[in-house]
Amino acid sequence: MIKIGDKLLEAAEELERERNIPQEEFISYVCDAIVAAYKKKVPDHDVEGVRAIFDTETGEIGIFAPKEVVERVTNEYHEIGLAEAQDLIPDVTAGEVLEIEVTPADFSEFGRIAAQTAKQLITQRLREAEKELIKKEFEARRGTCTTGQIERIEVISNNRNNVIINLGRVEGCMPSKEQLPGETYRVGNRVRVYVLELRETGRIPQIIISQAHPELVRELFELYVPEIEDSTVEIKSIAREAGYRTKIAVHSEDSDVDPVGACIGTRGVRIQNVVAELRNEKIDVIRYSQDPVDFISNALSPARITTVALYDDPEGGRRAEVIVPDDQLSLAIGRGGQNVRLAAKLTGWKIDIKSESQAGGTYKNTTDTVAR
Repeated sequence: MIKIGDKLLEAAEELERERNIPQEEFISYVCDAIVAAYKKKVPDHDVEGVRAIFDTETGEIGIFAPKEVVERVTNEYHEIGLAEAQDLIPDVTAGEVLEIEVTPADFSEFGRIAAQTAKQLITQRLREAEKELIKKEFEARRGTCTTGQIERIEVISNNRNNVIINLGRVEGCMPSKEQLPGETYRVGNRVRVYVLELRETGRIPQIIISQAHPELVRELFELYVPEIEDSTVEIKSIAREAGYRTKIAVHSEDSDVDPVGACIGTRGVRIQNVVAELRNEKIDVIRYSQDPVDFISNALSPARITTVALYDDPEGGRRAEVIVPDDQLSLAIGRGGQNVRLAAKLTGWKIDIKSESQAGGTYKNTTDTVAR
């Protein structure tokens, strides 16, 4: 046995503390590396059963090989003479197999080779352990909100960068398309993100996180609105243009519960919390209705609707023709068509909007149901 000091144990403790690799596993890799180095060094590479043993109390390590006790030795790597064996164990007889220490005198050379081999094995094991850790963390957090600290910004090009966020035991990557438009991300800031997917395109899989995904809005409402968390209020659909505006349709089977009021909260405190998390993104809470006319009318809020006519689109899908007062046309369409675009996503209907004068008719200022 050769004493190698406390360095091995210190390294093992550090790996266990920082990378969650058990000390015993690290030491076993070092021992395997020493055995591999021994087998390469000795002329008889076919020797079997060789193992390295590390004594954690003394800090000594040795190499041991099984040898058959024989009257006359013909292969020193497989056999031991009877007289020599009896010096070790007086009552041993020929034919028995003993585990004999074969630690070379030039152990330092073996240690150097073993260290290189162990480093390769441990690096590979660390990579595998990291992959497994990332996969486990992703499975535990998939489809949920989590909070992390921005660790670094990886610049991909002039207008593209990845925000790397420390999520605790693992990192998450937020690509440009998953970031809030116009948001400035700074190292050290804490942000709430949605755990989106696991990408295994590189050497190490990446957990992709998002602040732009519509499901982040759902998770935030569940966080701040108890009635949603306990399913008294249900989120039926979400339409979002991240960083600008979101429409969310809510419903409750309980006639005593106002789903819109529950989401807004007393003096708007609940929705203000969500808006703050989304960096002042505008949020419209819409009352869901099974009647598509009512639902479409609600979805186009805050515009007032005169009539809604529903049609089967010859090209497939469903189309709604909406008539609004002349002074409500721009409000119904929204800046850049955003309001009607989000309403269409929210309801699943293609929506065409016209003013009363464009429609060429006389209308009262109430919503009329027009059958398909």
